[in-house]
Amino acid sequence: MSYFTLLLPLFALFALFQGPATAYKNLTPAQFSEAMSQKGVLLLDVRRPDEFAGGHLPGAVNIDVTAPDFAQRVAALDKTRPTYVYCRSGARSTRAANQLTQASFVYISNLIGGVLEWPEKLVR
Repeated sequence: MSYFTLLLPLFALFALFQGPATAYKNLTPAQFSEAMSQKGVLLLDVRRPDEFAGGHLPGAVNIDVTAPDFAQRVAALDKTRPTYVYCRSGARSTRAANQLTQASFVYISNLIGGVLEWPEKLVR
């Protein structure tokens, strides 16, 4: 019997104590830009409405992650559409990506660094 065969049950047991894998991807601005240009994606800006009005990515939908009705508003969205989420710096979008994961969204991507790192011009 090999060591691998002996250790396999231990690896399986260890896996039980691991937290769930992150169900969303963190993308660089270049990766995010390329991915969001595909057809059928949902681009979700989770900043406050005043921040959104000051400039956002083209085609984005604004749902404030800090609003009390965030969960209700995202529940009305198509969970099977690839969803690309961003905020100012990446902190709120990470929070939103976690909530979208818990809400059973299938494909979620988060913009690392938010619009602070976005190299292209924002629209109003």
